[in-house]
Amino acid sequence: MKIFISGAAGFIGFHVTKAFLSRGDDVVGVDNLNDYYDPSLKEARLKELSKHNKKSGGEFTFFKGDISDGKFVKDHLKNGFDRVINLAAQAGVRRSLKEPQAYVKSNIKGFVNVLEECRYNEIPHLIYASTSSVYGMNTKLPFSESDGVDHPIQLYAATKRANELLAHSYSHLFSLPTTGLRFFTVYGPWGRPDMALFLFTKNIIEGNPIKLFNKGNHARDFTYIDDIVSGVVLASDNPPKLNSSWKQKDRNPSESSNPFQVLNIGNGNKIKLEKYIEAIEEELGIKANKEYLPLQPGDVKESLADISKLSELTGYKPSTDYKKGVAEFIKWYKYYYK
Repeated sequence: MKIFISGAAGFIGFHVTKAFLSRGDDVVGVDNLNDYYDPSLKEARLKELSKHNKKSGGEFTFFKGDISDGKFVKDHLKNGFDRVINLAAQAGVRRSLKEPQAYVKSNIKGFVNVLEECRYNEIPHLIYASTSSVYGMNTKLPFSESDGVDHPIQLYAATKRANELLAHSYSHLFSLPTTGLRFFTVYGPWGRPDMALFLFTKNIIEGNPIKLFNKGNHARDFTYIDDIVSGVVLASDNPPKLNSSWKQKDRNPSESSNPFQVLNIGNGNKIKLEKYIEAIEEELGIKANKEYLPLQPGDVKESLADISKLSELTGYKPSTDYKKGVAEFIKWYKYYYK
């Protein structure tokens, strides 16, 4: 197939691109290589993709540009694609409290540009990144796609929920098949420097204290990147169809009578943050100096994915234990930072 992937130099985008290239698909990747974190890490990912391409059956082509630029999206989505996978976004909960316009520009304006070109080019399936953060004030665990998601607790989550609503409108008006993927706490090699595992590892190695918000009483559905990628690929191969059996009275926000679906991608297990840190300490052979702090604004105390919908649809089955995943990340970190 011919696949368009935005955010191809990002953490998840890099791994997803590599997976499609490995199975022989051609990928056109775009990314703006912004400085939200060190652009050299993004450039190193692109270099890896170029090396990987020489060994695979898929052809990788990269263009630097921003999806908030409508002309850029139009110019690069006009040549016909079997799939469009939108992973470009302004990420990070903390920054959304300080720079909301960056989130509106990338996550709303940019996504509308992608939707428009998918509409006019009659793309067979648009897959886009949502987030477990949309569950917001929900306290019932595990989080299910049938749960209401009307109470986000930070702007980042609100923009991602807006993506789901925008996608539904295009599925309804233009019969565009769309799939939103709610990722749960993704971690692994080539991860972002602002993510917990990266920060914990860096600070423990350097002898600096690690910050544990909510006094360390967090629990997360930590999902290894390989399992996330597996879910993305499986979901992309299972586009939604018209669903005449759907009834509005069911009030399920993740489905409708249109070719529209929203799916959780997680591990399906809740791990306490202290246990996660113990795995890092064990792998490094260094004890962490912990600084216990109050809950941050916008933080969810616990997360746990109900993955039954994706599993029933595609056979998705996450297989990476968090200790193994932590070990793989630290192995990469030591190699990359020497």
